[in-house]
Amino acid sequence: MNIVILLGAPGSGKGTVAGALAAAHDNLKHVSSGDLLRGAVAKGTEAGKQAKSYMESGNLVPDALIATMIKDVVAETTGDVTMLLDGFPRNLAQAEILAEMGTPVKSAVLIDVPDEIIQDRIAGRRTCPKCKAGYHVRNLPPKVEGVCDVCGEKLVVRKDDNPETVKDRLVVYHQQTEPLIAYYKDKGLLRTVDGTTGVENVAAAFLAAM
Repeated sequence: MNIVILLGAPGSGKGTVAGALAAAHDNLKHVSSGDLLRGAVAKGTEAGKQAKSYMESGNLVPDALIATMIKDVVAETTGDVTMLLDGFPRNLAQAEILAEMGTPVKSAVLIDVPDEIIQDRIAGRRTCPKCKAGYHVRNLPPKVEGVCDVCGEKLVVRKDDNPETVKDRLVVYHQQTEPLIAYYKDKGLLRTVDGTTGVENVAAAFLAAM
């Protein structure tokens, strides 16, 4: 198994691109730290209770908490699979934890999108609470307004997608996650993709970068 790191600010489209690629390629596995955490919150697990306050305020979940979840997923993934890690690592300490797991990192792909575009994207983002499908009111609308195409559930706005929280998340990103760009560049693993060109184009560029 290899690992590809997805880098980019919240709202850069990392999850959408990774999900599309994993759906089209059997040897790719999308692992979203956000989905792992939201699942734990919804189930009311001890980890979920600890993570909830951090997520709703836009702050990073403690390294040890998310690392435990990621380690479990890595341990249960075998065979000729490339894991697309979305949302982990989010800081240099987490990058060191990942390195200590011993699973080789094939590349780190940065989906580059300016902050102003990210804020516009997140303002229109809608999520299915049941199957986790993602939409945008303008860029990727559902067939029926407010209803998931996949399972028919009513779409919601995540609490960490409200405008004030988005601003806080971007500040946290620039302070804590952005240094990973230099970290992986120094290791010769960084690849950069223009994230403003649409999902299909970004996905194709992502595959080429991998």
